Amino acid sequence: MKILQIGKFYPIRGGIEKVMYNIMLGLSRKGICCDMLCAAEDQHPGIIRINDNARILCVPTWKKVSGTMIAPCMISELYRIKSQYDVVHIHHPDPMAALSLFLSGYRGKVVLHWHSDIFKQRLLLKFYRPLQNWLIKRADIIVGTTPVYVQQSPFLQRVKTKLTCIPIGIDQPVFNPQKVAQIKACYPERKIIFSLGRLVGYKGYRYMIESARYLNNDCVILIGGAGPLKEDLEKIIRLYGLEDRVKLLGYISDDDLPGYYGACDIFCLSSIQKNEAFGIVQIEAMSYGKPVVATRIKESGVSWVNAHGKSGFNVAPGEGRPLADAISTILFTPKLYAILSEGAYQRFQTMFSIEIMTEHCLELYNKVLSQ
Repeated sequence: MKILQIGKFYPIRGGIEKVMYNIMLGLSRKGICCDMLCAAEDQHPGIIRINDNARILCVPTWKKVSGTMIAPCMISELYRIKSQYDVVHIHHPDPMAALSLFLSGYRGKVVLHWHSDIFKQRLLLKFYRPLQNWLIKRADIIVGTTPVYVQQSPFLQRVKTKLTCIPIGIDQPVFNPQKVAQIKACYPERKIIFSLGRLVGYKGYRYMIESARYLNNDCVILIGGAGPLKEDLEKIIRLYGLEDRVKLLGYISDDDLPGYYGACDIFCLSSIQKNEAFGIVQIEAMSYGKPVVATRIKESGVSWVNAHGKSGFNVAPGEGRPLADAISTILFTPKLYAILSEGAYQRFQTMFSIEIMTEHCLELYNKVLSQ
């Protein structure tokens, strides 16, 4: 069996790219050939060999428009290599990947991984809609990351017989006690609430900052990530006089990130819109046994990932007070904290490990190829 995934870009930063990479890793560890075809964002194009069964095929990018890499060479490259693969696994939304599949003439099996509907780029969607409709029809099976999202998507209502779900899986993290101790030493005798993501509107960070007004003084909120709203969020912090209780950490490297997950007492996802379809950061926190406070976003899978009362609490989006109340209840009720901490870790182990995702993918490919 040989699998080709087609998706966004390299290097790997966003959630979709992480899912592609983890699928490739999981399959290749089992001796299955799985390559990734993507556009090179800021590095030289070429072939990056991950192991004997996995390669990243990077094609040059002409321009980036509305989050889409314009890479005409992806079309010619797929046309050249299409006969080498049994299944093409395409990740949506990515208009360039869809266009490449359409023009390549590939006639084999297609798995469509539906990560998210298109929201922000309304003009792009207007022109892309016919190609998206073709892709939905062309796919042999459509995979969602949560059952909630694909069942609620307005674009998939007519193809429900094609729908299935494979939750995202990640590797078991490596605990770094030295880094954890260093971070805790920066905030002695304080409870650490951690969050991670781009500083953009749909992440709802203004409400996480607002929640600090209702938390005890021995709590500190650490927000990792960079983005266009940094200055606006800093103004809100100053307006409320929360400089000592909310810290914007900026970009956190992959080497430092495990330390923050290990050092925090609770993880918070304050997103307010359906753009947040899954929230990989939730399962990253669960893998460390950290309770999660997330939001009940309509038609999103976020509150499905974080099982209310088992791995954490889910509250109404767009308000600071409910976030604070949930955080306080968990942090200052020791018995509840212990139950949710164990529940978070068990939920990761039984649902969101890379091994489980890999097994589900293999079952899916075998099913598609047997049809």
